Amino acid sequence: MKITITGSLGNISRPLAIELVQKGHDITVISSKAERQKEIEAIGAKAAIGSMQDANFLAETFKGADIVYVMETMGEGRFSAQHIDVISAIAKIGENYKQAIEKSGVKRVVHLSSIGAHTDKGNGMLAFHYKVEQILNELPADVSIKVMRPVGFYYNMLAFIPTIKSQGVIVSNYGGDEKEPWVSPLDIASVIAEEMEKPFEGRIVRYIASEELSPNEIAHILGEAIGKPDLKWVVISDEQMLNGMVAAGMNAGVAKGLVEMNAGRRSGVLGEDYNRHKPVLGKTKLKDWVNVFAAVYNK
Repeated sequence: MKITITGSLGNISRPLAIELVQKGHDITVISSKAERQKEIEAIGAKAAIGSMQDANFLAETFKGADIVYVMETMGEGRFSAQHIDVISAIAKIGENYKQAIEKSGVKRVVHLSSIGAHTDKGNGMLAFHYKVEQILNELPADVSIKVMRPVGFYYNMLAFIPTIKSQGVIVSNYGGDEKEPWVSPLDIASVIAEEMEKPFEGRIVRYIASEELSPNEIAHILGEAIGKPDLKWVVISDEQMLNGMVAAGMNAGVAKGLVEMNAGRRSGVLGEDYNRHKPVLGKTKLKDWVNVFAAVYNK
């Protein structure tokens, strides 16, 4: 099949493209960086260099594809840009995808969304996933959409490193012994590749998770990996969390959204739909990934 993938060679798109190429599919990878072209071609895919902000470029690139895989991102460092309304900017990317899918005539779409996208309330930053799902649902009924809703990425744990180094603890506005789901990008890529080879009919939602762990369990596993077996996860107030993020230079709107997202973890809003539709857990556990965390920590 001819499959077009957005997301350049990121944590999900790279293993996804590699797996699909190995399975004999004709893969085109969209990247905004021309310097990625050789790297894309080295894994056996074609490169299409352009922007998610350009609906005409997307439409032309999607044309002739049997399946398109769409995901939204703001790019490295954009969460610190003070002038950006991130939710509106990402919703605009969703509108661009919708236009491009309609213009290109593609009838099969895989959309990378997120846990928490079942609602526009109490999910903080993840509200943009809800918005984009609603935008894509406006596509004609003959466009089949598979919505992939992964849970918290292991890679998000890298954000714990600054406070571990400066304060010797993990700090957040939620914590304790309540288990929550986490996922490896490798397991996300594997599920997406699997869904691409299954029949498409109508619109479905599938959650993706690798393991369910409590914050205290995570602190123990990460601590063991970096030689701090007594590492603790410390819970602070929403206000303290917000003030700390803003003081560190984060976009105030993004900081507020992240604090609200974590509050949604505490209240159960974030996981309520996931808990009703739990998936079979993937094979990549935190102990399989923790060496990545340790390598970044020890740089």
